[in-house]
Amino acid sequence: MSELPPLVIDEEGVVALTSALVRIRSVNDPGGGSSEAPAAALVAETMRGWGWDPQVTEVAPGRPNVVAVLEGGGGPGPTLMLEGHTDVVTEGDAATWSFDPYAGDLVDGLLRGRGSADMKGGVAAMLHAARALQQAGPFPGRLVVAALVDEEGLMLGAKHFAATPLAAQVDGAICCEPEEGEICAVSKGAVRLSIAFTGAMAHGAMPQHARNPLPVAARFVTAVGTLQERLLAEHGEHEHLGRVYLTPTVVLGGDTDQINVIPASTTVCLDLRTVPGVDHGALVERITVLAREAGAEDGVAAEVTVVDDRPPVATPVDHPMVAALAAAHEQVTGEPARYGGVPGATDGTILTRDAGMATVVYGPGGKWIAHQADEVVEVADLLRCARVYAETARRFLTGEGTRA
Repeated sequence: MSELPPLVIDEEGVVALTSALVRIRSVNDPGGGSSEAPAAALVAETMRGWGWDPQVTEVAPGRPNVVAVLEGGGGPGPTLMLEGHTDVVTEGDAATWSFDPYAGDLVDGLLRGRGSADMKGGVAAMLHAARALQQAGPFPGRLVVAALVDEEGLMLGAKHFAATPLAAQVDGAICCEPEEGEICAVSKGAVRLSIAFTGAMAHGAMPQHARNPLPVAARFVTAVGTLQERLLAEHGEHEHLGRVYLTPTVVLGGDTDQINVIPASTTVCLDLRTVPGVDHGALVERITVLAREAGAEDGVAAEVTVVDDRPPVATPVDHPMVAALAAAHEQVTGEPARYGGVPGATDGTILTRDAGMATVVYGPGGKWIAHQADEVVEVADLLRCARVYAETARRFLTGEGTRA
C-alpha cells in the first residue's frame, strides 16, 4: 500500500470540532427541554463546508439524523458506514463535576466535558477520517457517514436509518463509541420487561380479604435470581461479555400516603443482559412462567410485556471490515489488535437487528467513563482513532484487508 497517497488527518480540526460539539448541550430529553438539533446542525454545516451533501431527516420533532454519502469515484466496491450519535446523557448534579460539564476545553492533553468520550469525540474523528480519505484521491466503493439521534434513548435514529434503502446497501458499519482501543465485534443483548401483577385491594387490617401482589413480586424477584444462576451454568461466562444478568430495576406498588391499604397491583421491571447463544424468546417465556407460578398460590395474575428487545451482536472477527480494522489499528499504533465486547447496546445493535448489517464498535475514550461526572477524552486517542478509521476505510474499500 506504500504507493497510495498518504491519509492526512486535520488534527486541529478534529480537536476543534470535538470541542465545539461538547459545548452544545444536546442532552437526550424527549420532553423537549433539549435535543440533538444544534449538534446535528453543526455536523451538517461541517459536511457542507467540505462540499458534501448531507441529508438531514427529522425522525422525531427537533431530532434530525444527518447522513452523507461519499462516492469514491474509483470504480465499484463495497459500502462502509462510519456511525455515531449526537445525543448525550444529562450531566446530572453539576456539583459532582470538578469543571464545567460543557467546557469543551483542553487541560493536560485531555478534552473535557459531557459527551467528549460518549461520543462527540468519535463523531469528530470519523468525520475527519472520511475527509482525509476523500482528499487522498479516488477510492473504490463509497463511504456513508452518519450522525444519528436518540442512541441514549430508544435508538429512534438507528431504527429510522435501518429502514431506509441505503441501509440495505451497507456492507459494514463501524460504530465509533468509546472502547479504549478494543475492537468490539460482540455486544451484549438487552431485553427490557415490565411484569404487571394484579390481585385485589383490601384494608391493611383485613389481609384475608386481599390478593396481595407485593409478596408475589418478592417471590418472583427471588426466582429471577435463581434463573440467572441457571443461565450462568448453561452458558458460562463469555470471553468478552462476561455473564448473563437478569436485573430487577423497578418495583412499584402501594401508596406511601395510604400505608393501611393493600394494593391491587404491582409492577416489576427487569433489565436482561444476554450473550450470544441465549434465545430471547425462550428466556422471556421462562420468565413468564416464573411470574405466573409466583402468583398462582395467591390468585394474583401476571402479565409480561416486552418493552424492548435488542439481540446480542456477534460479528465474526474474520469479517473483512473487522480484519481491516485490526490491521489498521496495528499499523497506526504499532501494537497488536485487542478484542473486547460491548457490555451494553449501541446503535450497531439496531443496525444489525433491523438491517442485517455487520457492525463493529471501536472508538476514542475510556471504556467505562460514559455517563460519569468529569468525562474526558485524551486528545491523542481522538487523533489515533481518526487515523485508524481512515486507514480501515481505505483497506476495506480497496480490498487490501490485512495486507501491509
